Amino acid sequence: MPWNRPTHRLVDGERIDGSWCHVWVKGHSGYHVTDLFAYADGLLSCQETMDLQGLRRRLESGKIALTDPGRPAPERPEPVPRWTARYPEPLTNEGFLGEVADEIEALNGRPTTSDLCWDAIKRYQGEPVEANRLLVRDAYLAIPPHRRVFVLGDMDRQDIPLRKLTTDIGEPVCGDGPIATPEMHADVLEYFDSGDRGVRESREHLAVLHADDPAPPGAPTITLHERLNPPAEPPEQLDLFALRNEFPAPFTYNDQTYPTIIHGYWALAAADRPDHDRIQESATVREAHELGGRCTLRPDWPLIRTAVMTALLRAKFTQHPELAEILLSTADARISYTGYSESPFWTDRGPGKGRNWTGRLLELTRAELHTPTPTDRTSSPQSFSPHR
Repeated sequence: MPWNRPTHRLVDGERIDGSWCHVWVKGHSGYHVTDLFAYADGLLSCQETMDLQGLRRRLESGKIALTDPGRPAPERPEPVPRWTARYPEPLTNEGFLGEVADEIEALNGRPTTSDLCWDAIKRYQGEPVEANRLLVRDAYLAIPPHRRVFVLGDMDRQDIPLRKLTTDIGEPVCGDGPIATPEMHADVLEYFDSGDRGVRESREHLAVLHADDPAPPGAPTITLHERLNPPAEPPEQLDLFALRNEFPAPFTYNDQTYPTIIHGYWALAAADRPDHDRIQESATVREAHELGGRCTLRPDWPLIRTAVMTALLRAKFTQHPELAEILLSTADARISYTGYSESPFWTDRGPGKGRNWTGRLLELTRAELHTPTPTDRTSSPQSFSPHR
């Protein structure tokens, strides 16, 4: 069964994480699909609350079904030797109960039966003795049968290596396969060891390719929240608000002085000089923003706006050393620039909803401040002037 996340419920104000899958429930006019919810505290919900034993009773009674009873069962593949079968075992009520139990363990951050099987495999690799092989067998058999073919994540062999390893020497694999031998078990051990070598070599290669990534974790993400009524003058006590575009920090760019980044951005966006001047001279950030949004914009603005913003941020922070110190104090933290007044192109609004370009450009400006050059950073390589 495919499980979906996230979901949760609240109990006395505490969040209990959960997940859900589809099942069929018997009603007055037959079966219909609904959701079965499983929660970290072991509670299950499917039109009514229950625990695992309650789910067992409902499965046994037919009140809940795992497939549509009104449809014919899918045809099984042509019979093949069981030991080479590459399709899952049939989904049974008992297997599904084990799957639900695994899901509850996962919601609690505890190992599932598949995780425990891998732990046993690693123990056997470290010390390939009979006692550890038997631990692998017990852990493998504890996995719900319909999930065993997926435990190794091997599309070609599925769980065949485990079928071989868990068969006692002298016995046929799965009852209809070749006789298990010490050499067969040794081959399976080499299969796992070679997989580990492949993973290790891949990681070593990535470490070479990604050598420019810092080894220790970076500083925690810093979120810059919008202030709807920003002050007209810089406050005496500076904080991270100084990094916002609405912060009052007059700067000069291309021989023009702008009160804030917002003033400069929208003034330079204007297609006509009179609009530029009105925006530049606006008394407030809000007025500058709204004037800019109503005027005719330069036709090339979508193509150049990122470069313009880069140049304006450079000017602001190179001309205000005290603000540069605040930006440098963020170390290597990711900067999340939020808000609704500026467009999603510039702001961070969650996955798929905002591109956070202001945050990215602040990080770029920070990197440039760490590596000063004789070049005058108050302008970009190309100058952007209002149309006259």
